[in-house]
Amino acid sequence: MVLPICSVGIALLALAPVLPGGFVLHYDMVFTPRQPLLPDVIGVSSALPRSVPADAVLALATTIIPGDVLQKLILFGVFVAAPLGAGRLVPTMSTGTRLVAAVAYGWTPYVAERLFIGHWPYLIAYACLPWIVAFGLALRRGEPRALPKLVLAIAPAVLTPSGGVIACLVALAASGIRRAPVVGGVAAVLNAPWLVPSLLRGGDALSSPDAVAAFAARGENWAGPVVSVLGLGGLWNADVVPASRAVPLVPVFTLALVVLALLGQRVLASRIGVTPARSLLALGAAGVLLALLGTLPYGAYLLRWLVEAVPGAGLLRDGQKWVALWAVPFALGLALAIEQAARYLRVRWQRVALFAVAAVAPFVLLPDLAFAGFGRLEPVRYPDDWRIVTERLADDPREGDVVALPFASYRAFAWNDHRPMHDPAPRFLPRGVVIGDTLYVDGAPIPGEDPRAEQIRRTLATDGDLGAVGVGWVLVEHGTPGDVEPALLDRLTPEYRGEWLSLYRVPGDIGRPQQFTPPLVPVSLAHGVAALLIGSSLLVAYCPWPRGRDRLSATSEVEGVKWPSS
Repeated sequence: MVLPICSVGIALLALAPVLPGGFVLHYDMVFTPRQPLLPDVIGVSSALPRSVPADAVLALATTIIPGDVLQKLILFGVFVAAPLGAGRLVPTMSTGTRLVAAVAYGWTPYVAERLFIGHWPYLIAYACLPWIVAFGLALRRGEPRALPKLVLAIAPAVLTPSGGVIACLVALAASGIRRAPVVGGVAAVLNAPWLVPSLLRGGDALSSPDAVAAFAARGENWAGPVVSVLGLGGLWNADVVPASRAVPLVPVFTLALVVLALLGQRVLASRIGVTPARSLLALGAAGVLLALLGTLPYGAYLLRWLVEAVPGAGLLRDGQKWVALWAVPFALGLALAIEQAARYLRVRWQRVALFAVAAVAPFVLLPDLAFAGFGRLEPVRYPDDWRIVTERLADDPREGDVVALPFASYRAFAWNDHRPMHDPAPRFLPRGVVIGDTLYVDGAPIPGEDPRAEQIRRTLATDGDLGAVGVGWVLVEHGTPGDVEPALLDRLTPEYRGEWLSLYRVPGDIGRPQQFTPPLVPVSLAHGVAALLIGSSLLVAYCPWPRGRDRLSATSEVEGVKWPSS
């Protein structure tokens, strides 16, 4: 019971201020009371399927669970599952070792920075990795029901393309080359909901090469990006990096922990096998290399060529996310190195003290993850204007998309204390919403990837007819930076005027927009096949088996074998 209690304690320490009612809206973390189920959410959209199938899952889930409750359940589940999975995975019978692994995995700069930038699907994928390793190792050993349980462990991680790729690479490393065809097939099916619409776009799935430098990993202190990445940090957005990462002694402690983690790999290999241990370590090293590739002279050139010439290579532009591959061997190696060091201490209280110091160290080195970053995140309520506009659009039979103005992708609403957040309109309104997709990093524009957004941008710039390009409504969002041309609004019909939102109807006939979207049938089929695999795996994994069919060892399924005690 100690490990589950510790995991729940970690979650409460990190999230306590945001668990009361309301939405946490910060950068890409945008939940709404009920997300509409539109073609966009499954990838039938002009935009690249970066949030597929995450948006579809939210749309279905919020028909049952209010969006703010669902958000808290997801975040709390992540902060419990990540340390719990790492603690159960580490091959030992020592409670102290388990606690060290749990904290080393669950309280990291990666978790803090991805939380503060709102990348909740990445956090879900991160929380799944220890469980994926556990069931991958079980599959390697030939244990019954390991494959369907591995499928279920991977499934939450494939909510976004990057999470799906990370999860499947870890599954392949853990399960071994003999199981690679099966695991590879499972990976292809589970990733099909975003992979199919991406492939159907072909050459349209390209990114701007300017994004490589903008999204490259960055140093958080005097030691530069290499040490930051080795310490599971180095995110490109300095605004979300905890202030404690700049403390001068942090690189020293980071290097010490990395050395211990590497020393612990020999112990890990002796307990789970040399081949799987080496595979996980090699994958972790590859993750570090990918995270740093954009900071290397020739690596930056290679990335620029890839994202400009190879469809889908834009997944590589935010390189720091790949350091998640290093997190599992880092946490396990560190915990086992501490366990080995404790063997040399003869007095019990000295061993307890060593484990206690090792378990507390991540909290000391990263105190500003606690209490939602000491107030960095706070729950808020959407103004009532959003509900009113939603009802107006839902009740009107007239066709046409909505254009949100100012024409930008991020907002800083006064009602959200001017925190930067992605425009919630596409996830709130019951119609297709077109927003600007140009990103600004350190003031430099990064061209977008959505041809529909570019079409609307040109129409607005030339005072063209919005109705001719399929736009029936214009939503003006107040209390956020950006300008809206008064002359444009003068040509529209006002429908609603509120403190925070104004809705205008585009007069005249509404034409059909130019088709930039992949076809519906193959995309829907991809979602159906993935759902069928997940559903069948759930039945096979947990339906009753004939007696004696799958006897397990005396330890838990996740641990698989009896580990030596310390």
